Amino acid sequence: MKIMVIGQGGHSRVIREIIEEQTTYRLIGYLDDKFETVTNLEGRYTGPIWAVRDFIHQFRDLKFILAIGNNRIRKQIFDRLQLAKDSYVSLIHKTAVISPSAEIGNGTVIMANAVLNAGAYVGSHTIINTGSIVEHDNIVGDFVHLSPNVTLTGTVKVGDGSHIGASATLIPNIQIGEWTTIGAGAAVIRDIPAYSTAVGVPAVVKGKSNTDAQAM
Repeated sequence: MKIMVIGQGGHSRVIREIIEEQTTYRLIGYLDDKFETVTNLEGRYTGPIWAVRDFIHQFRDLKFILAIGNNRIRKQIFDRLQLAKDSYVSLIHKTAVISPSAEIGNGTVIMANAVLNAGAYVGSHTIINTGSIVEHDNIVGDFVHLSPNVTLTGTVKVGDGSHIGASATLIPNIQIGEWTTIGAGAAVIRDIPAYSTAVGVPAVVKGKSNTDAQAM
């Protein structure tokens, strides 16, 4: 399978390594608006994001991945491209542990040493970062980012677009509203409403999320 990465920053370097470790994948290049024209250097393309449909016509079996860590920008580019759902590939690092009963949406990335346990559901274009644990029967929405070493204990629900900071822990049955930010190291012991920022141990709401919900 040929894969084109959309975005060329720090997050894309991790994506590249996941792609290159799998013998069934072939990375053919990067699309990013820092490139003004399409170039081909020894079989590796670069070009602006608008060139995406030219590559679709050129490569029949081409898939894409949005390698952008910021949830808001990732969704904006997704909306801008208007590609079919099956145009996106999901990537799973070889060290991740995925239950046979877990479900993963299109365009999602599961990074090294992450765990998805029985009945877990992860939506589309979500990032489950290094060492994060998604326990049984969790529901993680679309365009979410779980930073490294996040722990979602059983039956947690994380709304679309939310960002859970590194090493945060959510106790069982917690619900996080959409487009909400949970600070690094937080211990979430009660529900957090949508469009909020919550920090601390235990986590308390400190204000509105930096995400502009109206821009979504």
